[in-house]
Amino acid sequence: MGQFNAVESEISGSANSELVGLRGVWRKSIRTCSVWLASFIADFSLLPLLKSLRDTQSSKIVAAASESQQPPMSFTKRNTVLSSSRPGQAPASSKIEKQLALGTRPSPLDGRATTSTGTASLDQLLAGHNGLPLGTCLLIEEQGTTDFSGVLLRYYAAEGLVQCHQVHLVGFPLEWKHQLPGLASPDARSKTSPPSAVISEDRMKIAWRYEALGNTAGPKTGARDDNGSFCHSFDLGKRLASSACKGVLHPTPPTNHETLSARTASSPFKAIIKHLKTKLEASPPGEIHRVVIPSLLSPALYSPGCAQPTEVLQFLHGLRALLRQYSTQLTAIITLPTSLFPRSTGLVRWIELLCDGVLELIPLLANPAAPPPSKDAKSTDQAQGILKVHTLPAYHEKGGGGGETSDFRETLSFSLSASKGLTIKPYSLPPMEEETEKGKSPASTIKDDIEF
Repeated sequence: MGQFNAVESEISGSANSELVGLRGVWRKSIRTCSVWLASFIADFSLLPLLKSLRDTQSSKIVAAASESQQPPMSFTKRNTVLSSSRPGQAPASSKIEKQLALGTRPSPLDGRATTSTGTASLDQLLAGHNGLPLGTCLLIEEQGTTDFSGVLLRYYAAEGLVQCHQVHLVGFPLEWKHQLPGLASPDARSKTSPPSAVISEDRMKIAWRYEALGNTAGPKTGARDDNGSFCHSFDLGKRLASSACKGVLHPTPPTNHETLSARTASSPFKAIIKHLKTKLEASPPGEIHRVVIPSLLSPALYSPGCAQPTEVLQFLHGLRALLRQYSTQLTAIITLPTSLFPRSTGLVRWIELLCDGVLELIPLLANPAAPPPSKDAKSTDQAQGILKVHTLPAYHEKGGGGGETSDFRETLSFSLSASKGLTIKPYSLPPMEEETEKGKSPASTIKDDIEF
């Protein structure tokens, strides 16, 4: 055992002596390296270069801090936003926003500019935009020999003239202006709208976007925004006075065959597109234009050659190109008699595809055997026709929307009155006469049967 301990002590002593020798070698090598590096720096004069680089870097940091007028980053507060604007530039919040044109307001869905059609209930129907978006076209089809679509066009044109817009009339002469309805008097406007509606109208001058979240059973007339009245109230019993016309009505080149006999060189549709393009190019950027096209392809207004697909489809393609080119200035409404051109034909289907929105008016036939309405029933409450919504201007990535605030998915009806105009609402069947007779009190019937 003693021999084993002696051997172990000899081995450990030799190991310690080897480690001490290695440490000495390492220290000597480190000293020689440091001496060699110092001599290298001194020989090549690298020390002044390192000092100059350090000084320039520190001067740049000081200059940047003085320009931004901010303390160094290490001494700034944590939850503060550093301004990136230079002393010569104004901050982004101080930029003046572009003012909307008269008769326009932003859409509650996507903020695009919209204008009124002149009919409040029709504005609510247009997919939640509460108006017709600029750069879109609306096609209104009508069956039968009535002229409800013509009434909508007159409201659309009258609203444009009152709002200082440029209205372009296709197919009719300038005398058509005398058929436009006049502005309703304030007394008639207050009679047609209940007092509660007037109070809510005054309260919603600023937050007009929330008007659609309220009651949608009836139309809201006289909707207002910051630019004044967005949708005016008109009276069919009056005519639009010249003092109320702030805009200009521009008649386009004629389309009937009598005037075209002397002009056989070109199509009337090409001349109309050229007229519209010239007016739009000459107008300032903030000016709004409306195109009114009543009774498209009607034989009373258009020559037989205009009904050819090569003519009318090319015209609608040109109109659609202008709507997309001037998407912040131009809108259009077209009416089409489906009794002459049914929807089952391929031409009408192509016309519908070239329009952003398609509505169809179906007047209800009057029953001659029906008794006259009672004194208690209002004539405006009775439906005069059915409204079908085929397509709506889907003008944003969500697909149009408006299903929560409008009733376009239901069966809609319309009625026309001189004071309220054309009103669109959900269709409901009127009560039958037998039900009204059963609703009488039983005491009255007993008294009638008693004989003395």
